[in-house]
Amino acid sequence: MPKVEPFERHKVKYEEWFEKNVFSYKSELQAVRYLLPKRGTGVEIGVGTGRFAAPLGIRVGVEPSKAMRKVAQKRGIEVIDGVAEALPFEDCLFDFALMVTTICFVDDIEASFKEAFRVIKPAGFLINGFVDRNSSLGKFYQKHRAKNVFYKIATFYSVDEVIPYLKKAGFRNLTFAQTIFHALEDIKEVEIIKEGYGEGSFVVVRGMKPVQD
Repeated sequence: MPKVEPFERHKVKYEEWFEKNVFSYKSELQAVRYLLPKRGTGVEIGVGTGRFAAPLGIRVGVEPSKAMRKVAQKRGIEVIDGVAEALPFEDCLFDFALMVTTICFVDDIEASFKEAFRVIKPAGFLINGFVDRNSSLGKFYQKHRAKNVFYKIATFYSVDEVIPYLKKAGFRNLTFAQTIFHALEDIKEVEIIKEGYGEGSFVVVRGMKPVQD
């Protein structure tokens, strides 16, 4: 079953995180934009309240939480009820798909990546942003997960754990970007973006769906 209960009950708390941690949010947004295709039709899988889709110009999203969907719709997103493991779309429909802090809440990461692969056109991309389990922030979230209504039900992944799932789904030419190099409370301006991974707590990985011969 999708992990929607805390998102249904704590919509306001979810939104407050972005207001309280505005520079962290903008840093993550900037890192996603760095690897996002400049053109094409995209979908955000696990769109939440539209905090990423709206400013990035993504007009379609999938979200299992009714409370989240309502907020995203107010931000101009066409939101469809659904889960990452069974996307309500035909094959090869989108030029790219975006997932931001979604994989830690899915029931089946392997099925989620395979479904993303299915709905993306050949030569299209999956862009996946998440908190690296092995980073300082990832370790903090795990240590204090019992106190967080969202992360207490989350499954955290390291970059090295995510890579094999992406490759197994069929994605190639993986590219990485990272940001969030300090504790959240210490971030007073937008953080820089570095290519690669292993330093920043928030990592974005882009994989391409190959063109079939």
